[in-house]
Amino acid sequence: MAAAGPAAATDGAPGGERPDTGRKAEDRGGLRAAFAGLTTRGRSFLAAGVAAGVCAYVLGQGDLLRVGLLLAVLPLICVLVLHRTRYRVAGSRRLTPVRVPAGAEARVHLRMDNVSRLPTGLLMLQDHVPYMLGPRPRFVLDRVEPGGRREVSYKVRSDLRGRFPLGPLQLRLTDPFGMCELTRSFSAYDTLTVVPRTEPLPPVRLAGESAGYGDGRQRSVALAGDDDVIPRTYRYGDDLRRVHWRSTARYGELMVRREEQPQRSRCTVLLDTRRIAFQGAGPESAFEWAVSGAASALVHMLERGYSVRLLTDDGTAVPGESGEGFAGSSTESAETAGLMMDTLAVVDHSEGAGLSRAYDVLRGGDEGLLIAFLGDLDEEQATLAARLRHRSGAAVAFVLDSGEWLTGGAVSGAVERRLRTLREAGWTALPVRPGESLAALWQQAGGAARTGAGAHDPGTYGSGTHGSRAADAGTTNHPGVRS
Repeated sequence: MAAAGPAAATDGAPGGERPDTGRKAEDRGGLRAAFAGLTTRGRSFLAAGVAAGVCAYVLGQGDLLRVGLLLAVLPLICVLVLHRTRYRVAGSRRLTPVRVPAGAEARVHLRMDNVSRLPTGLLMLQDHVPYMLGPRPRFVLDRVEPGGRREVSYKVRSDLRGRFPLGPLQLRLTDPFGMCELTRSFSAYDTLTVVPRTEPLPPVRLAGESAGYGDGRQRSVALAGDDDVIPRTYRYGDDLRRVHWRSTARYGELMVRREEQPQRSRCTVLLDTRRIAFQGAGPESAFEWAVSGAASALVHMLERGYSVRLLTDDGTAVPGESGEGFAGSSTESAETAGLMMDTLAVVDHSEGAGLSRAYDVLRGGDEGLLIAFLGDLDEEQATLAARLRHRSGAAVAFVLDSGEWLTGGAVSGAVERRLRTLREAGWTALPVRPGESLAALWQQAGGAARTGAGAHDPGTYGSGTHGSRAADAGTTNHPGVRS
């Protein structure tokens, strides 16, 4: 998946517009903090200078007074210079990439620019990262020349999906003599998005796939394009031979004939997020498998040219209502695909008890292929899920028994009855066992499309040899499908 561009957060550059009174107040507070940053060496020099000055006054020794002034003024000068330098250092952060799958690494690049006319002393960088991403990184930078820059980087990795803030960046400065040490925190943050893991799926044809850019590749109108009866406004670059003069005279502006666009197949990926439908937590839980499965299905169907949308049990559809709620394979749709992955990165359990809201969204017409990832279903919800099949051209369900995922036991009789209910309604329903690969189940669903079994035959996807035979049947190449 294409990641968004690098996000840089720069703070502390000179020239910021601030009121004079505010700047003076900040300077006074900063000077107090700067004097508080005197090291043991700086305080010793200052105390020695004061003591030498007092002794010189009492004894009348002018040379001792000059030594005392030198000892006292040196740490003060270091404080003033370091206080000035602190506001002349700019920091930035860049993530590559800003969106990574769970378990993958991202690299964070830090850059420090000395925009003052004076060199800096020793610098120590420290970036704040959540504990899930690893230990807090620290770097020591040597003297930075005027106008110079230094770049360092570190890696972060998370096995958990989510959005993690990075920052603020903290900078510790010291002068060359070690008299003073100041700490500065930048205010900018960046966010690393960890999306669910995706699994490459075999390009099989699922039961009921048809029109559009999918494997069927049937188009309702010739690709050459017959003219629509409704013209549109002329756009720069349109062929002047397509100007519709009658409409131009009617509307008073240049109108052109539109060409019929080929129909694109639609696919809805339904994710059950009900809290009562899933037990357990963690990267290996049933819910995380369902989230990763939904992400894999979204990516796979988009790569095959489908218009795809993500739907949850609470009726939330991504991408929204614009463009009829589906994302295709255009440039704008690639951004929408990223939005769907970002949604899956932070999706959590819902408090809903049923699938009625998802049914309301799907009600009202043929929405194409429906791929559902369902948790525990009682008899009522299994019946409602079975009715979803009548609102779409084809339906494939991956049903997870969270109790089996916790105990590692066999599929219960109640789950088999729910699967039978779905299959009798025309679903291609498959149970998902702990650690099972979605690619194998996907191949199994494609095998059901070619053999004509599975949608109504409960034994096709049972345990033992039946599941193996269905998977073996899925290895046969279908005409027009890549192997």
